[in-house]
Amino acid sequence: MGSLGSLRARAVAAVAAVGALSLVVGCSSSDDSVTGGGKKDGKTVITMGLYGVMGIKETGLLEKYEKENPDVDIQAEIAGDEQTYYTALQTRLAAGKGLKDIQGIEIGRAKEITETQADKFADFSEMSGTDHFLPWKESQISTQDGKVLGLGTDIGPMAVCYRKDYFGQAGLPTDREKVAELWAGDWKKYVETGRTFKKDFKGDDVAYMDAASGLFNAMVYGYPEQYYNEQGDLIHESNPAVKEAWNLAADAGEDGLTAKLRQFQPGWDPGLANGTFATAVCPAWMLSHISEKAGEANKGKWDVARAPKGANWGGSFLGVVEQSPVKEEAKKLVAWLTAPEQQAHIFKEIGNIPSSEQALQSADVENATSEYFSNAPVGQIFGAAAQEIPDKQVLGRKDGTIKDTFSQGLSLIEQQGTPREEAWKTTTERIEKAVG
Repeated sequence: MGSLGSLRARAVAAVAAVGALSLVVGCSSSDDSVTGGGKKDGKTVITMGLYGVMGIKETGLLEKYEKENPDVDIQAEIAGDEQTYYTALQTRLAAGKGLKDIQGIEIGRAKEITETQADKFADFSEMSGTDHFLPWKESQISTQDGKVLGLGTDIGPMAVCYRKDYFGQAGLPTDREKVAELWAGDWKKYVETGRTFKKDFKGDDVAYMDAASGLFNAMVYGYPEQYYNEQGDLIHESNPAVKEAWNLAADAGEDGLTAKLRQFQPGWDPGLANGTFATAVCPAWMLSHISEKAGEANKGKWDVARAPKGANWGGSFLGVVEQSPVKEEAKKLVAWLTAPEQQAHIFKEIGNIPSSEQALQSADVENATSEYFSNAPVGQIFGAAAQEIPDKQVLGRKDGTIKDTFSQGLSLIEQQGTPREEAWKTTTERIEKAVG
């Protein structure tokens, strides 16, 4: 499993190169049709719309399915950017044409799909052999009347990625078990470790963490409710979990513990390459990005330690469009692609953590290590973290928008020195305007 990071990095690069082309091809080739594939030349044609690096095409699973089912022809198009992909999906759902038989659904869109587009997607609730998922995963894509609009692919359990060379320069432990003990059970201990790091670090200027927003997200996603309650009401202003996360993240920003580099925003990738920060809160899927952007020069300097508390950031589903002319064949393919064996295969190849509880317990996952991250037992670390995620995860229609707005608000504190009360007021006003 030493090749996990490099394989994922190559997959990311490949998708980025073809992402824009895929979007153009997708628009031109399918917008005139009502939906998806059909029967052609004696074969069942199944079309798929995917995004990012879901591992489904990149790891050879589609070719394997076609080999085992020679009467099936799978045509998958991949968009590099999920935001662009989802905008196009919304347009096509509204128009009732241009859709693929199978559509990827990101976790931040799941609630909006179940509440506003349930009639557009097929129901998996009665399908046999799909009872192997973590208990909370299926609930995220289920409607109030019990329809299951898709099956889960990956999830995003949390850990802390850290530069063990920098920890050594600050007189802190470097062994991942001892590092995890520094902050076990409490994110406040993680910040307190940062104060020690800042005081004792010997060397050039290095920040303890990349951004306050990473800490904020990790804390908020460790609770069953974040921005909405189960009735669909906005609770971001009154939820103690959100205010606690905001205040601790603000502490980190005000105390100069961050590099002021929001994850996946301009400056973060060079920060990885140049080693400008010592830790980053990292869901499993982020490891490949870090290894790619930090590069070979930093291989073996990074390690992975357990997070103070369990949380989930990210994950996806595969849904089948109700009007697909090959709906049953498409549902069969989705069930196969999300089965424990295939989820374990994807993890082994590129590191996406399975949402299948059975896959998490497989040897391929439990025994996995990452050569780039100092041979860290990533299968054990993230597998254990997955079990700590709350069994109930309440999603809201605009979760993604709210998360981004809070990140921007914390940047006001970090980058402009805005007082936290003023930044909170600005953030909540922006959220109110954004979600209407």
